[in-house]
Amino acid sequence: MLAHEAKVFLSFKGKDTSHNFTDNLYAALYRKGIHTFRIDDLRGEDIAPGLLYAIEKSRLVLVILSHNYARSNWCLDELVRIMECREEMGKIVFPVFYHVDPSHVRNQKGSYGEAFAYHERNGFGHQTQRWRAALREVGILSGWHVHD
Repeated sequence: MLAHEAKVFLSFKGKDTSHNFTDNLYAALYRKGIHTFRIDDLRGEDIAPGLLYAIEKSRLVLVILSHNYARSNWCLDELVRIMECREEMGKIVFPVFYHVDPSHVRNQKGSYGEAFAYHERNGFGHQTQRWRAALREVGILSGWHVHD
């Protein structure tokens, strides 16, 4: 799937969701004829520019917030850009709270609080303010809660 063809961009932590929820969601969207972009579609490309382009060109971004999403500085940087696109371009962002409480995302509690303690211990303290702001913003959006 080329980034310029995608209607939906999936942001997710592969370790948590890629072999179950995200794969099923991607397949369901595909069956409905909805062109969907996910990170797997960028294998072999320069990932940063390709990701930014895909986010900007997609009509809708589904952010699948899972237990380990905030552990990934890559996911958090991606989320910052997604929320910037929401503000600057009116991008539609729909969060999916996959086995996480939205208040934990919004307030960085539980696994999200643990992730930030990890980032601060490992030299990412200078970036945490932007990451926290993006999580607060996505955490207040209406979304879908999955507790299957």
